[in-house]
Amino acid sequence: MTQGVAVVGLYVRDQDEALAFYVEKLGFRVHTDVRNGDYRWLTVQHPDQPSFQLGLFLPGPPVLDAGTAQSVRAIVAKGAMPPLVLLVDDCRSAYERMRGRGVEFTQEPADRYGSVDAGFRDPSGNGWKMIEARR
Repeated sequence: MTQGVAVVGLYVRDQDEALAFYVEKLGFRVHTDVRNGDYRWLTVQHPDQPSFQLGLFLPGPPVLDAGTAQSVRAIVAKGAMPPLVLLVDDCRSAYERMRGRGVEFTQEPADRYGSVDAGFRDPSGNGWKMIEARR
């Protein structure tokens, strides 16, 4: 019997840069940071979701060859990967708080579909939608 999804991975261009962004700017915390030779397994988690981890992985061996890794890095940098969704209680106040921490938004908060959402990207180019939870 399965217990659900535990880790979803993102490709990042620099794990230390990604770690600083997710911890210092978004308020995540480090779950696992271990190395096996050149390979680094790095995951963070939102403090309110302890059973879920977001993996911050470099594209490359052992999963991808050098040519494929280069293509993946270019696709991520363009913001072409599907966006992730961050659910917040108040989108406008979260937007102001995160902007104050240096998060660069691609879309200011806007009323849509009975809620409020905004968009931002991490330093690697991964897109995020920040959506206000419906009350």
